[in-house]
Amino acid sequence: MQAKQSRRAPKKAAQKVSCEQCFFHVNLLCALELDEPCATFRPHEAKLKPPQQMRFVFRQERRTRAAWAFPSAQEQASLHA
Repeated sequence: MQAKQSRRAPKKAAQKVSCEQCFFHVNLLCALELDEPCATFRPHEAKLKPPQQMRFVFRQERRTRAAWAFPSAQEQASLHA
């Protein structure tokens, strides 16, 4: 058997961001003098809009009964009789 070859698209090279592309730098709101973008970097085009987060989707309940339950009173009595 031949091993399946993955048909993934080649990854694009991540674009390097710089402080000159940051919303805060463009609007003269940045007081930092760093060689690389800081943790608060926001692209100027986004206008401070936060990145979209993943949606939370509830899963359907799969199990209708517990996998383990305490024995009934009658079962306990028969064990200790």
